[in-house]
Amino acid sequence: MAGKVKWVTDIEKSVLINNFEKRGWVQVTENEDWNFYWMSVQTIRNVFSVETGYRLSDDQIVNHFPNHYELTRKDLMVKNIKRYRKELEKEGSPLAEKDENGKYLYLDFVPVTYMLPADYNLFVEEFRKSPSSTWIMKPCGKAQGKGIFLINKLSQIKKWSRDSKTSSFVSQSNKEAYVISLYINNPLLIGGRKFDLRLYVLVSTYRPLRCYMYKLGFCRFCTVKYTPSTSELDNMFVHLTNVAIQKHGEDYNHIHGGKWTVSNLRLYLESTRGKEVTSKLFDEIHWIIVQSLKAVAPVMNNDKHCFECYGYDIIIDDKLKPWLIEVNASPSLTSSTANDRILKYNLINDTLNIAVPNGEIPDCKWNKSPPKEVLGNYEILYDEELAQGDGADRELRSRQGQSLGPRTGRSRDSGRAVLTTWK
Repeated sequence: MAGKVKWVTDIEKSVLINNFEKRGWVQVTENEDWNFYWMSVQTIRNVFSVETGYRLSDDQIVNHFPNHYELTRKDLMVKNIKRYRKELEKEGSPLAEKDENGKYLYLDFVPVTYMLPADYNLFVEEFRKSPSSTWIMKPCGKAQGKGIFLINKLSQIKKWSRDSKTSSFVSQSNKEAYVISLYINNPLLIGGRKFDLRLYVLVSTYRPLRCYMYKLGFCRFCTVKYTPSTSELDNMFVHLTNVAIQKHGEDYNHIHGGKWTVSNLRLYLESTRGKEVTSKLFDEIHWIIVQSLKAVAPVMNNDKHCFECYGYDIIIDDKLKPWLIEVNASPSLTSSTANDRILKYNLINDTLNIAVPNGEIPDCKWNKSPPKEVLGNYEILYDEELAQGDGADRELRSRQGQSLGPRTGRSRDSGRAVLTTWK
């Protein structure tokens, strides 16, 4: 196609702008004709709002789905996953099987969570079953660890209710909505410190679902050694892995930024726990990601002008069970170290190669199935069209680790790696 791609962004990050410039694309303002807009979540609201009535043309592409928040708002993610489980139960799917205590055998990958204020009474009932447990409270619409705190007494919630602007549990305003989740108090520790995984997942289309896993994720470590002691509940340097919080700690290291690559984690686990359990762990993480995307796919507005690069946050407990904590719509593109800058530059480069094939002016009618050569550090995680022939039984076997093939559970189809075992 003739002509150069005209780009706009309202996120002034060098890893973005350097990628656009490297391609020889032309910067324009949002009021001019543009082809590619890498925008913040606030801007996407305006683009797709009923009031503005903006209509995108076939040669325009944006980096968010209109209602991405169905996955990236903490309360909506949990609500959609709960609905997905119930639907699978109704269908009699073996994936929705439960144990004798009524706990999901395969779909138990999100900590027990309630919405406040709406589910306050349900939460109290659950809390009283295990009054010594610790819970973590998070505002639904905030990121980077803002507004998060831990509690282990009901009186602390009542105090929060009084101190916060809600003043009572009657208000249902989105601004005041919180989620409260059972705190994972047995995290896997390395060097005595808690960490989580930040993994990048690209979705090019929800119907049919096609998603890619980025191989170069990283672990984010706390700067202070972990203790489940109630005396340290207020110490966020012990409990929250967010760099936005940890960088203010006395022990924060500006050279490595408290980060490890996922490949380093894998090597560490293989040497301490063995290759087999490590492979099983990573297969389970991939499985969780696919299930979370399938949970929101029916409600997602699958606009053909959109793609999305999500930041998944996963915590591994000391039994090597992975837990999905949250999904970010705008994973940070700020570089805290030199390695960070290289990783994020490559992430954007590989994302653009898939979202805007050949760096040409976009055509949103293209089939969104790029050749393997352009994937870079992405690998196809799930392709619904290629997986259509497989049923839930086979997916269940893959979940139980019985038919995963050579370690990774990937087979080759049409020259592309595809998780055909996961329908």
